[in-house]
Amino acid sequence: MSSKRPASGAKSNVKIAPGAIVCKECEIRGDVTIGSMTVIHPKASIIAEDGPIIIGENNIIEEQVRIVNRLPPELKELQRASSVMIIGANNVFEVDCYSQALKIGDYNNLEPKSYVGREVELSNGCVVGAKCKLTKSQVLKENTVIYGSNSIQRVQADRPPSLTSQLDFLIRIIPNYHHLIKSVKKT
Repeated sequence: MSSKRPASGAKSNVKIAPGAIVCKECEIRGDVTIGSMTVIHPKASIIAEDGPIIIGENNIIEEQVRIVNRLPPELKELQRASSVMIIGANNVFEVDCYSQALKIGDYNNLEPKSYVGREVELSNGCVVGAKCKLTKSQVLKENTVIYGSNSIQRVQADRPPSLTSQLDFLIRIIPNYHHLIKSVKKT
């Protein structure tokens, strides 16, 4: 049994939209809203420590992904106001990536072991390549691709493909192999 607090912990305010698939083996802490048709795999961590996290619809958050809204220690000391982290729709967070970006648009892909810092903003259609690390304050233009050991940037001509078939497959298969956190219907 994990020592981490479960998604339904006392200090969590987790809102899961109908149609979302959220595995019980993930860790969700704080004020987190999860949009419909979003899939969160086991062992993913979504930590809203210093402000809420709002995740849009049709996102895929794979194993060992960490999405964290946490102020750096130097800003905590200044008692700076918390910030809302907003993640758009149709994004893919691949295995073991780490994101602290406060604003992520639509159709972005964070590849395995990539790192996106708090001062980075992803617009739409961006790809952060495997093991690439973005820490400097910047706003990535639409369809920007980050790749290579030096995190080289270029703009791709085409928008990333739709996630529809992958989402349909995951929504159909995951409930057969994992326990899920149920969405709460409003009365």
